[in-house]
Parts: sequence; structure tokens; C-alpha cells
Amino acid sequence: MSDLASRIPEDLKAAMKAKDTVALAVIRALKTAMTNASIEKGGLGTPLDDTEVTALIRKQIKQRQDSITQFTNAGRTELAANEEAEVAVLEKYLPANLSAEEIAAIIEAAIAETGASSKADMGKVMKLAQERTAGRADGKTLSQEVAKRLS
Repeated sequence: MSDLASRIPEDLKAAMKAKDTVALAVIRALKTAMTNASIEKGGLGTPLDDTEVTALIRKQIKQRQDSITQFTNAGRTELAANEEAEVAVLEKYLPANLSAEEIAAIIEAAIAETGASSKADMGKVMKLAQERTAGRADGKTLSQEVAKRLS
């Protein structure tokens, strides 16, 4: 079991003891998503590595950010604030994000390595860039930067 995957049940216990309802709900949802991913991967109990867990966390954050946008547009600020609190709990599990300069350097190296010259080659560059960033950069940010450089 990865360090991240083993840390989540411990944090769940800590949230229960602290009676932190927001963290408890978020960590339970994350643990359920991890169990489902484990089952899809190879059956119940199949261990997930840190990159798979990080991808699940990013997916959970994206879902909540979409909800924040919807709630804000609908004027439901109390629900948006709750989602923002949940995002804050999930972000504690993510590795530190790369700086814009580090992302640019990785993308330039990926473009040079793949020999990409147009937007048709974007998929090859994105695949390599995502492998190298290993969950430390948002996919949307990466795709925007790759598109800028290949246009």
C-alpha cells in the first residue's frame, strides 16, 4: 500500500475523534472512491499506487470545483462555501504544484523529445508531460500551455 493510501484511513480516524464533519465526509468519499478504483483495477484489496490515488484526489477536487461554479451561479453561496471547505481538505493530500517555469521547461522538453510541430501532435506531448509532472500539475493548465506552444 502506498504512503498516501495508508495515510487516508489514519486521517479518517483522526477526523472521527475530532468530530470534524467536513473532513470526515470528504475522507469517507475519497476512501469509497479508492475502494471502487481498487475493485476496477483487479478486485477488492488490490493496492493503488500514489499516482492512482493522486489522480482520484484530483478528480474529487475537480468535481467539487464544478459544484462551486454551479452553486455560485445559482446564488447558493452557503453550498459553495461548503464545497470550498471540502476542496481544502482534499488539497492536503496533493503534492506541491509545479511552478509555471517548471511546467514550461517540462513541456519544452516533451515537445523537443517527441518532435512535435503542430496541434496534431498534442496528444503525444500531453502524454509525456503528464507522466513527467506526476500529478503535480493540473491537466487543464498543461493542455493550455501545450496548445500555446504548438499553435
